[in-house]
Parts: sequence; structure tokens; C-alpha cells
Amino acid sequence: MTERPSVHRTPRSHSVRRIFARTSRHLLLAILAAFALATPAGADDISATARGVVRVVTIAMVDNEVVGFGHGSGFAVAPNRIVTNAHVVELAARYPRNVVVGIVPSEGDKSYQGKVIAIDAVHDLALIEITGASVPPVALYSGPLDEGGPVTALGYPGNVDLATARSAADYIHPLTPIRSEGVFSGRRAMSGTQVLLHTAGIARGNSGGPLLDPCGRVIGVNSAITRGEDGDSSFGFAIADSELTAFLAAAKQPYTAVGLPCTSIAERIKQDSDADAQTSAKAAAAKQDAAARAAAAREIALAKARAEIEKNRDDVMALATLMLVLGSLAVSGGGFLELRDERRWAIVAAGAGVLLMGGAVAVYLNRPLQEPVLPPAIVTSAPQPIAPAAALGKLVCTIVPERSRIVSSTTGDVTLDWGAGGCASGHDQFAESGPEWERVLIPENEQTVSVTRFDPATKTYTALRYFLGAAQMDTLRKGAQQKPAACTANPAQLTALAARQSTIRATLPPYPNEKLVYACTAASK
Repeated sequence: MTERPSVHRTPRSHSVRRIFARTSRHLLLAILAAFALATPAGADDISATARGVVRVVTIAMVDNEVVGFGHGSGFAVAPNRIVTNAHVVELAARYPRNVVVGIVPSEGDKSYQGKVIAIDAVHDLALIEITGASVPPVALYSGPLDEGGPVTALGYPGNVDLATARSAADYIHPLTPIRSEGVFSGRRAMSGTQVLLHTAGIARGNSGGPLLDPCGRVIGVNSAITRGEDGDSSFGFAIADSELTAFLAAAKQPYTAVGLPCTSIAERIKQDSDADAQTSAKAAAAKQDAAARAAAAREIALAKARAEIEKNRDDVMALATLMLVLGSLAVSGGGFLELRDERRWAIVAAGAGVLLMGGAVAVYLNRPLQEPVLPPAIVTSAPQPIAPAAALGKLVCTIVPERSRIVSSTTGDVTLDWGAGGCASGHDQFAESGPEWERVLIPENEQTVSVTRFDPATKTYTALRYFLGAAQMDTLRKGAQQKPAACTANPAQLTALAARQSTIRATLPPYPNEKLVYACTAASK
């Protein structure tokens, strides 16, 4: 019978305990508050989630002497709330006066002291509150998982720390979490708790860190690993999403959840480009068809006009011939009357004949032409778009999921009060960018750059969101105008705004993390 592998679910502790044997409580707290630099994350989805991953450090003190040290991982579900495993902070929950909890963000310049505010030892989950911090929260994925699908683990494995740490300070120095990749192998039950079995490489110290889908959304909380004998494969266990959401609900902790499937931003943009190309092709085909139908209708009209002209010409020619004949007879009758010395009537008859013959000539000269002259063709087209500078008033914009790529943002309706000249809500100035109007927003209290666009012709509102690291955000804030541009009609100011936003866009990653597309309609009064 194959021997059952053991399961390890403890934070990293014993290997580094001697490092802290002679360190005082005050020195440790000072170190936790010390400044350090973090490696900025890129703008891919996993790196975006890494901004919200933290190291959770526990320090046990007795008589101001360190008697124990442990660490695990965690992630933010709110700017000041961290999820981790219960076994990572179990001692801190039991002995809050003797065990200090430190939260070390993955980036920034300092660490924070935390307090356990909720713990579920049965399902191995805990919630920590920190003060004075603002860690970018991550989103949970609430949709179905496909077995064999790719997953990524983020955290701080202790074996990496042992290989790279030079002193105790390295454990409380902000560092980018280690990522490892594998596949989702199915759901299991372990000690009455639903878990996700996966092959992403984790070790002691990963406890409490997130297990992610390809879009960087949390699907589980890494908690344990198997260690097989004689070359047996190792597997990781993560507390399932269902257990996590139930725990957060019981703790009355709000969180962001997204149930839409994970799609590539490049694929989404390509789909939009293909859709635009199809729309343009359909418009060109419709225009060509309309032109062909107009030409056919014109030929029919010409044929009818020619037939009508031919009929009218025959009638006119018959009238001219009749008038000429009658005129000739009248002139001849006048000559006959002159021979009979009836001069008065002869003059009347000859004059009438001349008039009839002159009229015949006039009728002939004004006969209908052979080729009809039609008015210029009337070209029908789609309704002309609204002038981009026109005001549209208050609009309600609703998300279009099939055109969007949503990772962590809420998708409620957006109210947009569109004024003349790209002025929104009376104070937010957009810059003209082709057929669209664009605004770049670099907030002070969020690590996200938003590029919003509005197309007045189609009433489409688009938000491109870039999840950037702290260093990248600091650089952008220093180089950009801090106060958002107020509404103006000054051409020079609008030109300067467009140039400044173009410079900012050039520094952003090639693709955003999110693309939110909204369809706008007039708000009901």
C-alpha cells in the first residue's frame, strides 16, 4: 500500500528563530516602520494583483525577548484589511499581548502593525486590520473553474527567504511576491473544508497567499502542501473560494467579486478591431448597394421619361403639321379672295395663315428633346453624426459585457453630463482626439491610471484602466498636472491639454488591464 503523504500547513518559523533570539521588542517595531524600496510591478494581470499581496510576520515576545518568529503571506480585500490563514496568526489571536503582527506590503516604503479581527480555525482563515495603510485590494473570481486550467500562486516561500535573506531585516523589507504556475486539479474536502487541489509550486511561507486565475483574480487561499516519499509528486491545497466568501460574509467584510470569464485584453481589442472592420465593410457594402439601387432606379426613370418625351414629341409634331397645313390653306384662301376683289377678307385669311404657319414653326422648334434631363441623383446616407462640440445633456451609461474586459472594477451604471466642447459634469475637461474626446486621470489615492473616452456620435463611453506599481504612479504624479483640467473653451489650453495627455499615454503599458465599454442613453427626466 502506498504510504499517505504528510500535509504541511504551518508558516515558516523555526529556521529563522535564532536570528531574532537577542532582538528587543522596540527594535523590531522600529524595523517594521523603517523605510524600504520595492520593485515596481509591471502592468500585467498577475503583477497587478501582486500589489495587493503582503507578507504577514508574527513575533512572539516574553519579557521583551524574542522567543518565536513566523511568517506567511496574505492579500488585501480592502485597503486596510488583509486575508491570511488562521494558522499563520493563530498565536497572535490567542496571545495578543505577547505576539506582534506585522504586515509588509509588496511595495512602498514602510510596514505596518496589524490586529486580528476575525479568525476561523476550522476553515483556516483570518482577517487582519491595519491602520494608516492603503494596500490595493484584489478581486475574487466567482465564476466556474475548469479542471486543467492555469493557476498562479503568489506569496513568500520560506525556502527562497533562506537562500536570499542576509539578516532579520530582509523579512520585513517590502519585496515583490514570488509567483509560481501550475494547473487546477479539482476540488477536494480536507478536514471538512472545501479546498482546491493544484500543482503551482508553493512552500512554507506561502500560507495565506492567493491562488489566482489567469486574470489575476483570487480563486483560493493557499494553505497546505503535500510532501510525498520516494519521488511522489507534491500538490498544493488552497481554501476554496466558497469558504473564503462565506468567511468574509460572516466577518461583514465587503469585497469585490467578478464572475465573467477571463479574456485576454489583446484578444478583446482584436475583437473590437474586427468588429469595427466588419461594421465598416457592412457600411461600405450598404453604400454600394444603395448606389446600385439608385442607378437602377435612375435608368428606369430615364426609360419612362424617354417614352413620355417620344409620345409628347409625336403629338407636338402632329400639331405643328396641322397648323402648317391650315396656315397654307388660309394663305391660299386669301389669294383666292384677292382674285375675287374681296381684299378685306383676303387680308384676314392671309394673316391668319401666316400666323398659323409661324405658330407651326414655333411649335416645331419647341418640340421635346430626345434625351430627358433628370434632376441630380439624391444620395441617401445614414443620419449625420452629432457635431462633437454639441452638448448632449445628462446620459446614463450601461456596461456592455461582451465588449468589455473586467478584472476587478465594479460595473454599475455611470452618469455622464456631456456639455459643449468636451466639458463633462460642468468641470471635467476632455481633449479632442479624432472623433472621440479623451481624459487621462491620475488619482492621488489609487494605483490606477484611467484613460476615459467618449464618442458623441455613437454615445459610447470607454474606460481603459492601467493597474500600476507605486513607483510608476509616483513618477506619473510628479510629471503630470496634479489638479484635473477645468472646463475651458480656450483653444491654446485645449491644445496643451491634448499634448500633455498624449505624453502620459506614451508612458503607459501597451495594453490596459481593463477595458470597460458603456452604451449611453439620455437620462429620463
